[in-house]
Amino acid sequence: MMNTMIPEPTRNYLCLLACSATIMALALGCSANLDEYSEEVEESGTPDTVERRLLSEFEGSFPEKASPNGEMVDFEFAAIPAAVELFPETKTKVWAYDGRVPGPTLRIHLGQTLRLKFTNSLPQPTTIHWHGVRVPHAMDGVPGVTQSPIEPGDSFVYEFTPKDPGTYWFHPHVRGAEQLERGLYGALIVEDAKPDPYSRDLVWILDDWRLMEDAQIYDKFVTGGDISHDGRWGNVPTVNGRVQPTIAVKPGERIRLRLINSANARIFRPDFSALKATGIAYDGMTASRPFDPTGYDLAPGNRLDLDITIPDAPQEDTFQIVDRFTRQSFMLAEITIEDTDPILPERFDIPAAARVPVWAKVMDIPVDSKMVLNARRGGQYGIEWLINGLPWTEHESLRLKHRSMHRLQFVNQSYRLHPMHIHGMFFKVITRNGTLVDEPHWRDTVLVYPQETIDVGVVPLDKGKWLTHCHIQEHAEAGMKTLVEVE
Repeated sequence: MMNTMIPEPTRNYLCLLACSATIMALALGCSANLDEYSEEVEESGTPDTVERRLLSEFEGSFPEKASPNGEMVDFEFAAIPAAVELFPETKTKVWAYDGRVPGPTLRIHLGQTLRLKFTNSLPQPTTIHWHGVRVPHAMDGVPGVTQSPIEPGDSFVYEFTPKDPGTYWFHPHVRGAEQLERGLYGALIVEDAKPDPYSRDLVWILDDWRLMEDAQIYDKFVTGGDISHDGRWGNVPTVNGRVQPTIAVKPGERIRLRLINSANARIFRPDFSALKATGIAYDGMTASRPFDPTGYDLAPGNRLDLDITIPDAPQEDTFQIVDRFTRQSFMLAEITIEDTDPILPERFDIPAAARVPVWAKVMDIPVDSKMVLNARRGGQYGIEWLINGLPWTEHESLRLKHRSMHRLQFVNQSYRLHPMHIHGMFFKVITRNGTLVDEPHWRDTVLVYPQETIDVGVVPLDKGKWLTHCHIQEHAEAGMKTLVEVE
């Protein structure tokens, strides 16, 4: 087993934690509203006019309301203690949805309503959060904000109609640093009403585990070392709960591969350059144009959809998919091409979203809300991670106007990584350290590198109190959480 273990990161940013005593105040600006938008805007450069133009670019990007078609899709499972084979013929004790890791992949079509009867058979309270899905507020799975924790032995029914097709996932929002590490996660795939005719639609959930010599989970969670660095990085990476699996494909196949990073903290940078791979969606949302996935870092919570065509006359029959985020690369999985006649998949255009605004003019409007990321000594774990100088126990909510244009800013004053996730909305990265970025897709999670400032544009379409947090579970547990109230 030890030959498959991977060392923790050794990149340059893994240096001493920097704390700042000076916390920047929120910069409040005005916001135009979609309800007030008129196409007859004046040709001027005032912030109000610029905001109205930005709103006009946004209009139609994704729907404000769900469109249920009357079809209900029922699921039922429990979270239970179980034992699974991460390695062949070796059992690892885990907590698992439906007794397996990953949990069941839930597939529905856009317009269908999902209903899940969930039972908690764990020794701890738990919930389910539907990461990236714009659900009704009461279905978001955040204890103390959208629902009460589900106590051991109790059940809860989650019911919602997704508004957007795409790749999503679900996981607990109670003691996430432990419950995610023990194996509680699964995929939710919302397919278009008429899905594209790929030969196959595959899901790879990437994770890593911190295992001991006996292949059992190291059960000291939220340690000082994890908190003060980049969270809990494991020594055994897996794809769909298996160490370096082999996936057999046929010559000529056209595959949609959906990648999900469910790890507590590890960043993945999978290299598919040996294959013809094209990015078509990010964080669930279809991109406005195909993009090169090379060098895309998948932080915890991120998803990346690829369009892959297998050679019909391959010169090689084996391709290793290697992770290259850390200095020491390692194999994630192996794709082997079967010795069969090539198949002829149906021809169709690469999927593309109707509208993803460029929004370069976002930088011409004021910053509505700033999230300064840093740390201080103190708190339950000896270190508290902060947003705007405050941990979760003291947080002050940020406020955004419904259906209005906003410019948000993440300012990482620390020397650690922070993948920041906002519930209940999608946003678009505009700049990194003042340099314009033309990403052809939306996000719900963005990795903020050490000492980096990121500006994003957002038009919230869903009212409510939405959790915003670092998706490194140990940083969130140590306080890096707040609420964004859309009203």
